[in-house]
Amino acid sequence: MKLNDLRDNPGARKTRIRVGRGIGSGKGKTAGRGQKGQKSRSGVAIKGFEGGQMPLHMRLPKRGFNNPFGKDFAEVNLGMVQKFIDAKKLDAKKDIDHAALKAAGLARGGKDGVRLLGKGEISAKVKFIVAGASKGAVEAVEKAGGSVEVVEVKTPSSKPSTVKGEKKTGTAADKPKKAK
Repeated sequence: MKLNDLRDNPGARKTRIRVGRGIGSGKGKTAGRGQKGQKSRSGVAIKGFEGGQMPLHMRLPKRGFNNPFGKDFAEVNLGMVQKFIDAKKLDAKKDIDHAALKAAGLARGGKDGVRLLGKGEISAKVKFIVAGASKGAVEAVEKAGGSVEVVEVKTPSSKPSTVKGEKKTGTAADKPKKAK
């Protein structure tokens, strides 16, 4: 085998058809679009159009609500935390926070932090630093001798907002002077 013998498999590469290039090409004049009508023109978007009848996607009822102010927490159960501690993937002596849970592969996502849930049993004495915890989870951790510290997580997307109707205060020196 030589470099000049290298070829693609037959049929692996196909040249595109150049339409509208004369009668002899076989795809000249109308370029395979037939005669006249909306579909023969450019800029057609009739996907889902049913000839004036209400389209299917508009006939179906709307469902649910997507809260724009909802928080995105990574939910972690106590039983899984205990399983990871037993498997030596988490260190019970150190504080367990979002970074530690993420490094262990327990908390996926959760741009607003971790919420601790009470499913399962925990026997290790652990200190959790999380964005939220259920009442049952807090009781179970404290029963095992640990503690739960709930902290508000500051996200880079959250901006300080001014209350409607509240005016910004400033001195006269701060305001720009008008030119005469």
